[in-house]
Amino acid sequence: MSRSRVSTILRTTLALLVVAAVAVAVARNWAAVSADIDKVDGPTFVLAAALACIPPVLTMLGWRVLLAELGSPLHVAPAGGVFFVGQLGKYLPGAVWSIVAQAEMGARLHIPRRRSAVVAFLSVAIAAICGLVVGLPAVPLLLTGGDATTTGWMALLAVPVLGVAFYPPLLNWGVATVLRVLRREPLEQQLSGRAIAKASGLFVLTWLSSGLHALVLLRATGASADLPALLVATLSGFALASSLAMFSVVLPAGVGVREGLLVLMLAPISSTSAATAVVVLSRFLTVLADVLFALLGWAYARRHHLITTREERERDHVVVDDATAG
Repeated sequence: MSRSRVSTILRTTLALLVVAAVAVAVARNWAAVSADIDKVDGPTFVLAAALACIPPVLTMLGWRVLLAELGSPLHVAPAGGVFFVGQLGKYLPGAVWSIVAQAEMGARLHIPRRRSAVVAFLSVAIAAICGLVVGLPAVPLLLTGGDATTTGWMALLAVPVLGVAFYPPLLNWGVATVLRVLRREPLEQQLSGRAIAKASGLFVLTWLSSGLHALVLLRATGASADLPALLVATLSGFALASSLAMFSVVLPAGVGVREGLLVLMLAPISSTSAATAVVVLSRFLTVLADVLFALLGWAYARRHHLITTREERERDHVVVDDATAG
């Protein structure tokens, strides 16, 4: 059996074990968890679902900024088609399936596969760093279960972190070095400070909006903490848990990691059962949002022959570039 085959089996097995562990933990406390879930009424659930649909759009717009800066500007519609369909790949074990899907679809829009791959990696890297920055105020909650109202000063650390990590010459040098090590041709264009700032701003907004649905759900369960504490635990906490989960590439979409970390940060200001209820509903809503946008993207991609077979394109007399340079 090949090494890649063994690696895939191990990743899949680990992912299943983590999901099973989360399921067992929820099942053991289901009576209390279900009671807290029942506290979320219909209008609150709909509001949370609507709020969960904001981050995917902002993420796509940030990805689109980087793609345009490197030489492939796309209208929002085709950008959504490529990005949202490709994003379903994050629910598979490993870290490359979204990149592969986006590169293949992008090739039919005359986007070099090398450029698609670089933009995908940059988007993940910049988004993860932005998530860690937004999540800084929640670090004491994660480490000690401390008082969230006293941690706002940690957000000041964001300025030097962003300044160093996103310094254009350093970022462009890093991209060029990776491509050289991989023996790939260098990119035709470099990232400007303006594009990096714009994409970073969109990713920061993505993280700030990501926890809004968790805030609504937590308040519905009866959490009595004051608003500043709730904001730190949900907005910063969700960003911190999700961005840390992004580094667990063997697990599909960080399943289990995000939930466990978020429970640790929400429980001190509510209860373990309420925190568990929130993360269960949160995962459902975020997956639902991803699937909804993927269906919309799939409809566009099918209509514009980004994911059709060669036979279907020949039947409809459509010519696309299947051999875009890598």
